[in-house]
Amino acid sequence: MSGAVARLVDDLRTRGGLKGSDLANITEVSPATVSRWAAGKASPHPKTQLIISDLRYVVDRLAEFYTPDETRIWLYAKHPLMDGARAIDLIHEGQADRVLAVIESLADGAYT
Repeated sequence: MSGAVARLVDDLRTRGGLKGSDLANITEVSPATVSRWAAGKASPHPKTQLIISDLRYVVDRLAEFYTPDETRIWLYAKHPLMDGARAIDLIHEGQADRVLAVIESLADGAYT
């Protein structure tokens, strides 16, 4: 499992432009913990795994529209279609579906 988590962390960095500190903030763990995940020396708790999984799905969808740096900015920006919330906060709160609904509007060409 730790190897899979390490690959996931690496993918979030590569495709989502996310740094270890970003993952630490989103999952409410220390940057050292994220480093252990990335090195394959530890695995996140199940609730944290859900957050990371949702984040990965969101990043995968955003990668269809944005570069990694743009994806990171998008995740941190407040969005009017999310009532001024930031995607990273909604993902942390288990509301990735709200974020994905906005991304679907990107796919439909309704919002940029």
